[in-house]
Amino acid sequence: MIKILKYGEVDNKDIFARTEPTFNVEEIVSEIIATVRRDGDKALYAYAEKFDRVTLDSLVVTKEEIDAARDAVDPHFLEVLETASKNIRKFHEKQVRNSFVINDEPGIVIGQKIISVDRAGLYVPGGTAAYPSTVLMDAIPAKIAGVKEVVMVTPPAKDGSVNPVILAAASIAGVDKIIKVGGAQAIAALAYGTETVPAVDKIVGPGNAFVAEAKRQVYGKVSIDMIAGPSEILIVSDAHSDARHIAADLLSQAEHDKLASAVLVTDSIMLAERVRDALEEQIPLLERAEIARASIDNNGKIIVAENLSAAIEIANEIAPEHLELCVDAPFDYLDSIRHAGSIFMGRYCPEALGDYLAGANHTLPTSGTARFSSPLSVDDFVKKTQYTYYSKDALARVADDVAYFAQKEGLTAHARSAVIRFDDENKC
Repeated sequence: MIKILKYGEVDNKDIFARTEPTFNVEEIVSEIIATVRRDGDKALYAYAEKFDRVTLDSLVVTKEEIDAARDAVDPHFLEVLETASKNIRKFHEKQVRNSFVINDEPGIVIGQKIISVDRAGLYVPGGTAAYPSTVLMDAIPAKIAGVKEVVMVTPPAKDGSVNPVILAAASIAGVDKIIKVGGAQAIAALAYGTETVPAVDKIVGPGNAFVAEAKRQVYGKVSIDMIAGPSEILIVSDAHSDARHIAADLLSQAEHDKLASAVLVTDSIMLAERVRDALEEQIPLLERAEIARASIDNNGKIIVAENLSAAIEIANEIAPEHLELCVDAPFDYLDSIRHAGSIFMGRYCPEALGDYLAGANHTLPTSGTARFSSPLSVDDFVKKTQYTYYSKDALARVADDVAYFAQKEGLTAHARSAVIRFDDENKC
């Protein structure tokens, strides 16, 4: 049963259960990466047999497999995927940055170019749950950014197939190449390349502890989106919300993972008690009841605060992945929220709406990293290159100042390079 606590009974930084894995994956992952670097495709086939219990004839998903997958998916679900895709595109197209040029002085041009990475890798988990939403959320921003090739990796089933809804989503999102490989070995293949898997510049997408550790180890060779922790939701609510709705929203995250954290902060002890009772009614109805029960009992909390201002203070301190503002006038509080991955406004905006259909990205910073990082966006797939042009006359106007500045830093070669173009005899 979820715990009800008064504000201050638990330190704000301990409200979310940010649990580290109880087993050491670093050495295992390091060995997998080294093996993939050395053996390439041979290692990927071997790991498929070892971890996925499947002998593959090919690592690449064919066009025929993708077409068959689309034919196998419920047509209504395809329509829903198309609707979600449209909304995601509409939102992320607003994020596109423009290059700029400054040319307001004679002989001087400075500017910045926005350039997409050449190739991006997308990790999509397999196992007990298939997440076509992850495909849409991660691939569409990459394509909007202008990435030339999006390579998706996902673990195969025991019969060598890939879940049809994953393939259908990849087709809708414009994924260019799909590889049947999962786990740390997939991350290694994306980072270093194999005979079949092209090396990428950026790796995005969620995964288990082995995938997260692999992303950590290859960072620097490639860019990554983030090291994601267990899912989190913080709901801030006044006394007037429906307890059944709040309980359902808490469980929408609790069912993800036994380590997930689902927390309500409210100014009403009556609502707190009603939500506790509603959770007990709803948990047994879930297909993933065992997972949700462990999350709620071990990590769930209801904090009763004096007022909503105190609740906002909690939100800003712990920087939740998902923040629901279940109040009548949520926009009155929006400017007060400084640290949250994604904010859901009002009593009719469940977090699940953002997971699937609204259009804002659902790949979000966890573990308090929303204090300094952002949701996945088009920005994750571009880089900036700057350029400078000075004519001879323009450089002549500032060469002495450049040399003077350089000399103050003790860098006489820097100084000489600025003035030598005008007087080869100049001594610095």
